[in-house]
Amino acid sequence: MHSSSRRRLTAVALSTVVAATGAACSSGSGSADAKGSDSGTYTVWDPYPQFAKGSDWVKLLDACGAKAGVKIKRTGYDTSDLASKALLAAQQDNSADVLIVDNPVVSTLAEAGVLTSTEDNKLDTSKVDPNLLAAGQSDGKTYGTPIGANTLALYYNKKVLKEAGVDIASVKDWTSLTAALAKVKAAGKKGITFSAIGTEEGSFQFLPWFWGAGAKLTALDSARAASALSLWKDWLKEGYAPNSVINNTQTTSWQEFAGGDYAFAENGTWQLANAKKAGFDYGVLPIPGADGGSAAAPTGGEFVTIPTQGDTGRYATTQKLATCLTSTQNLYDTDTTLSYVAPTSEVQAKQVAANAELKPWVAAVKAAKGRTSDDLGTKYPKISEQLWKAVQSALSGAKSPKDALTSAQAAVK
Repeated sequence: MHSSSRRRLTAVALSTVVAATGAACSSGSGSADAKGSDSGTYTVWDPYPQFAKGSDWVKLLDACGAKAGVKIKRTGYDTSDLASKALLAAQQDNSADVLIVDNPVVSTLAEAGVLTSTEDNKLDTSKVDPNLLAAGQSDGKTYGTPIGANTLALYYNKKVLKEAGVDIASVKDWTSLTAALAKVKAAGKKGITFSAIGTEEGSFQFLPWFWGAGAKLTALDSARAASALSLWKDWLKEGYAPNSVINNTQTTSWQEFAGGDYAFAENGTWQLANAKKAGFDYGVLPIPGADGGSAAAPTGGEFVTIPTQGDTGRYATTQKLATCLTSTQNLYDTDTTLSYVAPTSEVQAKQVAANAELKPWVAAVKAAKGRTSDDLGTKYPKISEQLWKAVQSALSGAKSPKDALTSAQAAVK
């Protein structure tokens, strides 16, 4: 294995990482000490601070360490904090041996020279679904392997739809979805809620509609992009969606849906446990494309990566650790704990066999797309920022959807 040359890490790289951190990932706080000098101790940094010592996740890390004949020194960080610390640690040649990082950040870390590619580290990614692996690819190389994925779909309230006379099987595209919302409003109930806040969460939630229209992130001002933003704008205008979406996070949007009056809510796999607590029958529908089929929704979730080390002798053991964490059985256990969909068809089938409620989520993940895919890499954060600003501008009435997106594209250029 060869150590890739490390490029100069700049404040620009740091800000790019912070801007790109996921809208669909865990958060919390943590701290870590420097890597132990004992060669028998290997460090793992992850974005799961909610899992304390004694949790199944930490037990898995320790088990993989024992299998490789080493001790594990693990620290859980907040998602954005982890990315920044990874860059700083690389400057000091003090990187963690295994870094589990939010997928939109992988390309930025790779471009900064922080990560080794699978060509160098020999991680086997042959079983991973290509659309999920793409989130960790840049300039023709792959940097790590996904530990799991989450994405967006439409939750629906069966009682509200029944009272409005809506057959969920009829909802197949934007026209039929809008018709369903009209029936729901006419029945005295509320239509759909989502998050359009002026942050990455807003872009994350808009992307299924943007991509579902056939739009591309390299052309924010296309007619197809305008049709997606016009859809949201018209829903607010007709009262099918509340004005609160402009300030809604995915959490507050979910709270609106959990009240029981809304027919639909756009949200993610991470709400499954809360859905069961909501007290009403619900279903899950992949977000439809403009003309039918499942729209590509953005993938959340993390990649297991192997950072560049000055001491290249550590790589062989590190590869064993990463391979252990992403083995079939361990992926199943980890993704069940995280409420993620596994990145391989083999484990996905096992998940659905154990829990039929995951079937629509597996379908959504199969159609999903990485935010940095299409070789956008470090360009994505800037594009995303202009996209959420355009959404805010259009929904608030400051600009028409077309003008808002024209301004966004000009700012990106």
